Amino acid sequence: MKKIAAINDLSGIGRCSLTVALPILSALKVQCCPFPTAILSSQTGYPEYTFLDFTDHMKDYSAVWKNLDVNFDCIYSGFLGSKNQIDIVSNFISTNKNALVVIDPVMGDGGTIFPIFDKDMCNKIKDLVKLADLTTPNLTEACFLTNRNYKINGFSENELFEIAKEISDLGPKKVVITGIISNDKILNLTYDRDLDSYFTASVKYNNCSYSGTGDIFTSIICGLLNKDYSLESSVKIATQFIYETIDYTSKFNTNRNDGVMFEYFLHTLTNL
Repeated sequence: MKKIAAINDLSGIGRCSLTVALPILSALKVQCCPFPTAILSSQTGYPEYTFLDFTDHMKDYSAVWKNLDVNFDCIYSGFLGSKNQIDIVSNFISTNKNALVVIDPVMGDGGTIFPIFDKDMCNKIKDLVKLADLTTPNLTEACFLTNRNYKINGFSENELFEIAKEISDLGPKKVVITGIISNDKILNLTYDRDLDSYFTASVKYNNCSYSGTGDIFTSIICGLLNKDYSLESSVKIATQFIYETIDYTSKFNTNRNDGVMFEYFLHTLTNL
């Protein structure tokens, strides 16, 4: 069974980060080995939460794995809250040279960088992206990585292709730009440097937004790639899964911070 080291925070309430990566990767029949960066009572979108920073423990945590001679098939990194954490993850990647490296460069959304990040922090994340085999930025993050101004509905498909190629030039051979709103659709554009081509996967946009869908999307792709699915198949399956979970959740009056009710759809992944 393939092993994926999933580096992210863990929230008790709110379907995001490790809280979704664990069940989704398990449903896909790959072993998820959580590498926590922080532990929260509830994710930070809620009006109240406790926060335990795990930075001081991360070096010892990875050192034990090294002493146990644990080999990972994939390293999947999500939200990182400090420069020290980025350095720790960079070192962890360097000691697992045969692993597929997937970086979700969490920095912002909707054209805005998250308040906890300054320019230096974002540049550190950009350096981390250089170590990736695959990266999955949303449009806001893709614009930062290529020093562009964010334009909602402002990029043509060809421009998005060029953005993805520029991100690939940083290091990762494969790039998926996620959550692009185009008229009545929301699409994900994927570039593969080996093929020097791109494809899009789109679904109807229902004007709903929930926390954690990006984490679910990238978790599915990580799991499927480690089951030898093609990148195109992985992206299309993940895109459809997100659409179905959002469509279902939108029928209920739930807090967007709760995330999507993906649990009702895990069987579709287990059957892959």
